[in-house]
Amino acid sequence: MSYITNANIESRLGTALYIQLTDDAGTGMADATKADEARLGAEGEANSYLATRYTVPVDVTSSPEVAAVLTSFVLDIAVYRLHRRKPPVPPDVVRAYAEAVTWLGRVASAVVQLPAGVALAEPTTLGILAENTGPARSMTRETLDQL
Repeated sequence: MSYITNANIESRLGTALYIQLTDDAGTGMADATKADEARLGAEGEANSYLATRYTVPVDVTSSPEVAAVLTSFVLDIAVYRLHRRKPPVPPDVVRAYAEAVTWLGRVASAVVQLPAGVALAEPTTLGILAENTGPARSMTRETLDQL
């Protein structure tokens, strides 16, 4: 499941800039392979943050709000990746990328919640994060108060 398509990237950039950023051969036509690299890299980067709290890729079919916010931020990352191929990267593109990564970091650290109407699936592959083993505590507040 993808959050964005190459057509989304082209729509965000405009056709002329999309071609300029992907056409390394000078054919005057967009290179879908270069767009795929940026798109898949952006989705992977987003998933690396989201995987700490959700099963990835996040199922956006049941929540248009989640789809909209993820599409927007993943597009910002993909656009940055395409611009980075042919520097200099415009300051507004750098700022949008930084905001996207900051937001994803806040989602990962549970400061921000995805705007889902239903609970999203939590990751099952992380296993047990912490477990207490060993004998029971012999010194507790109660036993110390008795002294």
